[in-house]
Amino acid sequence: MCTKSLVFYYQLQKTACTNQNFSQNTSSIFEKTTVHYLSQEKKQKKGHGLMKEIYQLNKEELFRTCGNPEGLTTTDAKERLQTYGENTLVEQKKQSVASVFFHQFADLLVIILIAAAIVSMASGNIESTIVIFAVIIMNAILGTIQYVKAEKSLDSLKELSAPKAKVLRDGIKQEIASKDIVPGDILLLEAGDMIVADGRIIENFSLQVNESSLTGESTNVDKDDSDITEDVALGDRINMVFSGSLVTYGRANVLVTATGMHTEMGKIATLMNNTKSKATPLQISLDNFSKKLATIIMVISLIVFGLRLMQGEKILDSLMFAVALAVAAIPEALGSIVTIVQAMGTRKMAADQAIIKDLKAVESLGCVSVICSDKTGTLTQNKMTVQQLYTCDTLLNADQLDLHIPAHRYFLYNCILNNDSSIRDGKDIGDPTETCLLTMARKTKLFDVGVTEEVLRDLMPRLEEIPFDSERKLMSSKYLLHGVPTLLTKGAVDVLLTRMDSIITEDGIRPITENDRDRILEQNMQFSRQGLRVLALAYKECSDSEVLTAASEYGYTFIGLVSMIDPPREESMAAVADAISAGIKPIMITGDHKVTATAIARQIGIFHDGDMAVTGQEVDRMTDDELTDVLPKISVYARVSPENKIRIVDAWQKKGHIVAMTGDGVNDAPALKKADIGVAMGITGTEVSKDASAMILADDNFATIIKAVLTGRNVYRNIMNAILFLLSGNLAAILVVLYCSIMALDTPFQPVHLLFINLLTDSLPALAIGMEPSDKKLLRNKPRDPKAGIFNKSFSLQLICYGVLIGIVTTVAFYLGDSVNALTASTMAFATLTLARLFHGFTCRSESSIIKIGIRSNLWSVAAFFAGVLLLGFVLLAPFMHGLFMIADLTVKNVLSILGLAFIPTFIIQITRIIKEAVRK
Repeated sequence: MCTKSLVFYYQLQKTACTNQNFSQNTSSIFEKTTVHYLSQEKKQKKGHGLMKEIYQLNKEELFRTCGNPEGLTTTDAKERLQTYGENTLVEQKKQSVASVFFHQFADLLVIILIAAAIVSMASGNIESTIVIFAVIIMNAILGTIQYVKAEKSLDSLKELSAPKAKVLRDGIKQEIASKDIVPGDILLLEAGDMIVADGRIIENFSLQVNESSLTGESTNVDKDDSDITEDVALGDRINMVFSGSLVTYGRANVLVTATGMHTEMGKIATLMNNTKSKATPLQISLDNFSKKLATIIMVISLIVFGLRLMQGEKILDSLMFAVALAVAAIPEALGSIVTIVQAMGTRKMAADQAIIKDLKAVESLGCVSVICSDKTGTLTQNKMTVQQLYTCDTLLNADQLDLHIPAHRYFLYNCILNNDSSIRDGKDIGDPTETCLLTMARKTKLFDVGVTEEVLRDLMPRLEEIPFDSERKLMSSKYLLHGVPTLLTKGAVDVLLTRMDSIITEDGIRPITENDRDRILEQNMQFSRQGLRVLALAYKECSDSEVLTAASEYGYTFIGLVSMIDPPREESMAAVADAISAGIKPIMITGDHKVTATAIARQIGIFHDGDMAVTGQEVDRMTDDELTDVLPKISVYARVSPENKIRIVDAWQKKGHIVAMTGDGVNDAPALKKADIGVAMGITGTEVSKDASAMILADDNFATIIKAVLTGRNVYRNIMNAILFLLSGNLAAILVVLYCSIMALDTPFQPVHLLFINLLTDSLPALAIGMEPSDKKLLRNKPRDPKAGIFNKSFSLQLICYGVLIGIVTTVAFYLGDSVNALTASTMAFATLTLARLFHGFTCRSESSIIKIGIRSNLWSVAAFFAGVLLLGFVLLAPFMHGLFMIADLTVKNVLSILGLAFIPTFIIQITRIIKEAVRK
């Protein structure tokens, strides 16, 4: 296991503690551990008067005071949850709604506007003051609502990605949310688990734990279930496990003794609380752009201020106009709209079974050009079914196993005993490979006589074990079979076959020959060519005194092979085709045999003629340059190690690609962290892999990744369309004001007009554009270059053209009104600009014509349009609003002119698109 790289990643993610020099003075930081729920009469005393610590109790005392090895009942657990609360740490206090609201007034432009309103009030212009303050407050309310919605979306996603834990309740193994763990629960730990509560080990199977989050020491700690009588420091309490630690090897059953803030981690929770949200790259880029734009607009505002002064306008009126222009021209809503659209995108992904943990992943998904995917469970169904068995040089079906033949008996012993899974009430519990072996065993005569796996396991209890890991590719367990200590092992054929000394046949046991090995390898190859997964089974007799280690896994007697089929998911072939169409290279990375992996990869469309399939050993033999040269040709990696995965990701990244990597095991964590988007499995994934990832597949399905890529591309497209909408409308306002100022014309807009437009167009229509549904045609495009700026040539050209078009019709409306009087001119310009921007919202929904995408495909945009029209109509028609907004009475002719002019830009753009679409056909 790649412990060093795993610990390095884990320390970066979780260890705020090491910065506080924990390892220097452990006892001064941590209080003596006690179980907060013990009653006084049950506390055990030492001779010198101090009560015993939990780690110092013997098993009898532990079970008498803390619980029993059978765990809790559901009723007990509910009662304890009420008493002790949820198993969570105190988080940083979030901003209150009031705090968020008042924070909206901290913006520099808002402060300037408030100052201008105060000056306006001092000069007696009460009406303008009221409108300005009303608009400022409305903006603050909308900003607060947007913030709260975004926070709720992120909180719901955090809840979806919260860790789970396996416990023993009602005598049954169950998986529950870690927050529901209570003192007295029996926690079932295995490699890859995050430890979510403090507890005492009551049953140990080679457990190793990394406790660097507490002690600062990165080396793995060998745990034990023995009693400790002396007083020892936290790091030496080897019969205890602590919340926040990581299981790196083995497994254990643990009696929970403390949860939440009562754990050792809880005592230092304030030091660990470093979960401030960070801006995504796109948000940072837009913030920087907004700052530059603000500078430009301020310069333009000063120019306009100077021009109006030169034209004889009062200082206050000129100042108010310049400030209002600045506020209206700068797209202040950009940042919040980006956050909200991304949050809505993550909710859509969550509904599609892709849980996003980091908003940056939403942006990166649109740029993904390589997906490195596991085979089992991701591209396949992970529903194993045993096909054929091979033993005594014969192919058999499960029901042909004869219990009178020793080889067949040992075959069944290995499948049933050397197995951590079970089947309860027809439901598989545990690893699919192991449960399929149990299903196979149930078809034999052994079960016909009532010898179930439970009976067999009771008769022949496990003595020791060496758990499976991806480096050894073996699992071994020691049993007393017919009075003889026996080691049963299953694992990869190519690994286990090299460790054989003998073979069991119908005639008995004899030394294994090269001819035997060749026949076994040939049979393995035949299975693999059919896309079958193959396990080898072996055993060896050993002594009572021998302690199991990895060195014990030699000198075996070969029993046989078991072949299993794991059919591809029905949707995998279509998803792979979509990925290729989207310019994404799908790659299979698996621990399976190369021939098996290639057969499945060819079946689902990942492997084609001319492609390469390589093993991890072949990758190890390549130099970096050699790997880089053949990288585009390799579609399948088999028998890979965790280090191989990191190297593959790194090689693609050096070629400028954005890489998504799937993983489920503890050893996958470094590669998941190295990838641009680490994707963990929600069903089969360990808590460590989930913690290292940016995205979790709730259904373990490759097709879900492609759905997430589509949503990621759609989110980015919607954000860019919203930006185009905002900036083109703002550009139109700037052009009209500059034109009128240069031409010494009357004011085209009153300050309150620009403020009204700013409030109206920076919120509802832009958000509606952000809710545009996904179009699968986005998968026909190549991945976006992450280094490309926001403003490419096409975007800039559209921005200028749209802004000029809206600016022209607004200026024409101004001239039409000016033939009546200045107030009518201003009113018509204001109404035309507002309505034109509302129509423009439909244009910015997509690059396609509105006829092609349809009005009803995004009803939010329709609602935003009519809401805007109603607000505009209210301002124009309500008599009491005329004074506040300085609105003139409009004739029917004026209104028709406004409607016609406002629709012209959208009409021209849509006609152009329709013609282009017709030409393409």
